[in-house]
Amino acid sequence: MADILVIDDDVVFCETMASLIQRMEHGFHAFHTLREGVAFLSGHSVDVVFLDVRLPDGNGLDAIPRIRASLGNPEVIILTGLGDPDGAELAIAAGVWDYLVKPFSVKQTRLSLDRALRYRLEKQQAREPEPLDLSSVVGEGPAMKACYTLLAQAARSDSRVLITGETGTGKELFARTIHDNSGRSKGEFVVVDCASITETLLESTLFGHKKGAFTGADSDRTGLVKMADGGTLFLDEVGDMPLSIQKSFLRVLQERRFRPVGETRELTSDFRLIAATNRNLQEMVEEGKFRQDLLFRLWTISLRLPPLRERGAEDIRGLSRVHIRNLCQKAGVAMKEPAPDFLEVLLAYDWPGNVRELFNVLEVAFVASRENRTLYAMDLPPEVRIRVMRAALSDGGGNDALGESRAFSPVPSFPAMENALPESLQGDLPSLKDFKTEMEALYLDVLMKRTGGSPQEMMSVSGLSKSHFYALLKKYGRSLK
Repeated sequence: MADILVIDDDVVFCETMASLIQRMEHGFHAFHTLREGVAFLSGHSVDVVFLDVRLPDGNGLDAIPRIRASLGNPEVIILTGLGDPDGAELAIAAGVWDYLVKPFSVKQTRLSLDRALRYRLEKQQAREPEPLDLSSVVGEGPAMKACYTLLAQAARSDSRVLITGETGTGKELFARTIHDNSGRSKGEFVVVDCASITETLLESTLFGHKKGAFTGADSDRTGLVKMADGGTLFLDEVGDMPLSIQKSFLRVLQERRFRPVGETRELTSDFRLIAATNRNLQEMVEEGKFRQDLLFRLWTISLRLPPLRERGAEDIRGLSRVHIRNLCQKAGVAMKEPAPDFLEVLLAYDWPGNVRELFNVLEVAFVASRENRTLYAMDLPPEVRIRVMRAALSDGGGNDALGESRAFSPVPSFPAMENALPESLQGDLPSLKDFKTEMEALYLDVLMKRTGGSPQEMMSVSGLSKSHFYALLKKYGRSLK
């Protein structure tokens, strides 16, 4: 007997489903809001979830990763009264088992449920594969767990993989992890940066050349395609590969044969292909900027890496903790701990540069903190703090459909934030001149506290000249011990 959960706000429909599922001798649970359904899954394991798209408190499609990553990793069958092809595409891409458009027949429902349960049983009975080595990647949120499932499929096969995602999401790291966990791990992992190689040199770089093949070819050169023989060829930013080279490379993918520039005979290379791009290749095909036949050849497995803003607070904290530890170990200093205000800013920032930007920001903060054992928000780059404050002042904040704080929109709403503002901003606004004076005095007090009242350190942190520094002390009646 299986356990089935229905999340749908149509009470009559839920009663119909209860009758059907109980006749099939399965356990049945139903909730009419997304919040209740997801909360139930946090403490109960079910086999299949029937999930409506339009619910009173949110869109069911947004909750698919969280539901699939819940206890028991249930299969998901989407229910909707809308014939929405885009919604169906999103659902299938998220790994749902089926997509049923209301009204559907009892026979159709039974068939979909039976097939989902049979698939689930066979998956559970299959021999447990060797565990993956994921030591190089960090992330425990639902979005990343879905990526690990595809990573495992890619690592245990020799199929072509296309990794998509915004700049800085870790596409090359995932490609290396696939290679390191594959049967080709003893071979070379060869990177081709299609964005940085000029069109005139790309063919020579990929396929190699003979001495004297062109001006500057002073010796034979082995191409990257040959270097990847027995290993993995990683095409980074494949969307930037010139059209003139795409045709030549298409034949290499089909035949695994190529001819170096200036060579009369063909060579072979048994490589596994992984490609990555931050561009929409299908749109490029429609615009005539990318060959459709090459796009078809680039992937069997498609893996989309989520941007950092979609990964949740847990992953931000985990990535930060790991990188701060690495920075401390490299510098040979004791582990630094982030203060609450430091983490609050990290969680409120939207990270347009993704993980790469996060690591750069953490390194800036690490350097700015010097010998301090604690990382404060003041150590973060000003542009990050300014962006967070601007967003907090212009956005109402609030909660998402599941009742949890949105990790990357400014967490405090303006009414809530007013309680933390200086007293002068909580009533009638003062003049800008008076407010600047108040903030200048406040900054001076915080500066003295952070530096222990050391004049040299205070001037270094603030960037004040000696004369300006002592003028401020006199202006606000502050004295150094």
